[in-house]
Amino acid sequence: MGTTDSRLDLLRGSLPTRNHNARTVAALAANPGCARRGVMDAAGIDKTVLAARLGFPMAYGQSPFAIVRGHAFEALVKEDAGALLRALLHETLGVAPEDVGEGDYAELGGEPPEDAPDAAKRPGREERVARTRSALRRALADARPGLCAILDHPLLPLDVAGTRAYLEPDAMACLVAGKLHVVEIKSFSVIDGTADPAKLASAARQAAVYVLALQQTAAALGHPPEVVSTDVVLVCPRDFSNQPTAALLDIRKELAVTRRRLARLARVDDLLGVLPLGLTFDLDEEAGQAAVARAVGAVRAAYVPDCLSTCELAHFCRSEARACAGGNGAGGLVGTLGTGIRGELGGIEDIGRALDLADGKCAPERGEEEIARLLRRAEALRREVLADAAAPAGAVS
Repeated sequence: MGTTDSRLDLLRGSLPTRNHNARTVAALAANPGCARRGVMDAAGIDKTVLAARLGFPMAYGQSPFAIVRGHAFEALVKEDAGALLRALLHETLGVAPEDVGEGDYAELGGEPPEDAPDAAKRPGREERVARTRSALRRALADARPGLCAILDHPLLPLDVAGTRAYLEPDAMACLVAGKLHVVEIKSFSVIDGTADPAKLASAARQAAVYVLALQQTAAALGHPPEVVSTDVVLVCPRDFSNQPTAALLDIRKELAVTRRRLARLARVDDLLGVLPLGLTFDLDEEAGQAAVARAVGAVRAAYVPDCLSTCELAHFCRSEARACAGGNGAGGLVGTLGTGIRGELGGIEDIGRALDLADGKCAPERGEEEIARLLRRAEALRREVLADAAAPAGAVS
């Protein structure tokens, strides 16, 4: 059978890799039933390349301009050993000037020295995790009021479906008697005190992943989860300038949802156990798109419209889900209609079967009786509305 790592290596082959980050963990948690994403994220596969080989190229992710702007803004916030960030933290968290303590500024990003010939001298992930834990231990041990120790680019491990992911928040701050705060630095603007709701929600989901990982790391150091604040410090440009502003983002709801969804994820070992031995996604152009589609199709997907904004394979999975024909000729899986309808229809996955149950053309199986009753009622109401709409003006129905 092979080990989990060897099977993931075989699935990936020579495809470009992309490590887990808060965005991918949040996307996976949002659709915990998708075995396809779970396997590919565990294997570290760059799904953009795979989507192109499938004939569904997708321009997904930030533009190069936005990435450069984001890096420049982050550098501005952190310059001079985090002096500006420290001031924002004191102001946002309500620490009086007379109670301010400087604290340490720990750079944990692990950049190699300038004279390093290559990245070989860059510390490994486990070494960076150890550095992060050591810095956290020192920061939490010092309970002086107003102390602000800033940890720049820490690395936090998080168990995701039985595999270890490594997450890198922009920064963490230890302030006010050892309370830890995750700091998220985003390049989208806050205009007149208001940010784009979609971008704000995305930032909250990503921050929840960081807070969960930090809580687990703090627990490993012998501290309760409460040492990690659920108020995340969000730093963004103010109005139409590059001047940073900060605000607290309460992510308690997102944290609870993320924790529950991650707990529901099937383990990668179990997902791999049902796949054909020797399966690989690394098929060259000579094999053809059909061969790549068969390989990807061997792993069960759970497409929903929300995937279009979070997954590079969404267009392929949507086409695949729409092509599934039901018994009455109606095509498509219920997931294409959205998570709400999929949830209301319980275990009924085929649109054709749902329509047959609504028309009374097939007998419901055990457990489908209540759903079938609701579907028949909905169909009766639909026909009643259509009949009223078709009635001549002035007619009494």
